[in-house]
Amino acid sequence: MVLIQIVLAAGVVLAVISFAAFHTWLERKQSALMQDRIGANRATIFGFRALGLFHPLADAIKMFMKEDFIPAKADKFLHTLAPLLSLTFALVAFAAIPFGDVLRIGSLEITLQAAPINVGLLYVFAMLSMGVYGVILAGLSSNSNYAFLGGLRASSQMLAYEITLGATIVGIVMIYGSLDLQEIVRRQGHLLWGWLPMWGFLVQPLGLLLFLTAGIAETKRIPYDVPEGESEIVGYFVEYSGMKFGMFYFTDFIETILIASLTTTLFFGGWQVPFLHLLRLPGLAVTLAQVLAFILKVCFFCWLFMTVRWTLPRFRYDQLMNLGWKIVFPLSLANLVVTALVLLF
Repeated sequence: MVLIQIVLAAGVVLAVISFAAFHTWLERKQSALMQDRIGANRATIFGFRALGLFHPLADAIKMFMKEDFIPAKADKFLHTLAPLLSLTFALVAFAAIPFGDVLRIGSLEITLQAAPINVGLLYVFAMLSMGVYGVILAGLSSNSNYAFLGGLRASSQMLAYEITLGATIVGIVMIYGSLDLQEIVRRQGHLLWGWLPMWGFLVQPLGLLLFLTAGIAETKRIPYDVPEGESEIVGYFVEYSGMKFGMFYFTDFIETILIASLTTTLFFGGWQVPFLHLLRLPGLAVTLAQVLAFILKVCFFCWLFMTVRWTLPRFRYDQLMNLGWKIVFPLSLANLVVTALVLLF
């Protein structure tokens, strides 16, 4: 079983990295479509452009080949450690995300989850919180006022909206009675009024809206990209180059996929496919349908986040903090109180 879990974990990491690389191409194409452009299509292999699909590969080669510049008075150890922390904690958070139920091969039962953790929700949020350290260290270690300001912006933004994220999912925990993400998904398969799957967005509609609002802020992408304000020459990784910059850039895409996966898992039934049992499919077909359903849901939310990014303008920093502390956070507490009262009565 240990070997199976290692293979599953390696497969999840490889799948996430591959999808994140594909995400970079997809975002270029979607932004081009929304702006009436063609998008990235110049990178070729033996004359084949393949709609620009070679651009992620070209970007990786370019970043590996670029000079690794470290400012003269920067802390070299922390400067190198920061992007590793951000990328590592974003990746390991996927260990608790279930992408299917149980695969049965003869007498062998394989839970389709890299690390079956009975407090998986706490684990994911712990990893998200640890990712803040990479951002803070990047700003502090660079010996640059612009990077320092970007690090302060990023840390205060992430902490503010992580509190809202935590308050929002408490309602889900109260309703489904578990911190195990696999168990939460299974309980969303229960039926309301005998026919309607009890997915999270039906029992926590305000919670979904607040979770999406805070989740997009967690990714530090437009309209919440104040920590990376390129037009202001401010950003916690402004003093990074080469693959270290690429790791920070890549982390944003991985965090986007993570928030999309959490939204799917908590509010849209995860791998659940409504009324799939009525088709009486063989076990392997059911498992494939579940995995495909999870992937399609995650892709939908990644598309939604990209659409938001290329539609809305950036918030000012004071607007960002006012939204987080004066609107979203109080609403998440009110949602928690209402949920508790409904469950009580």
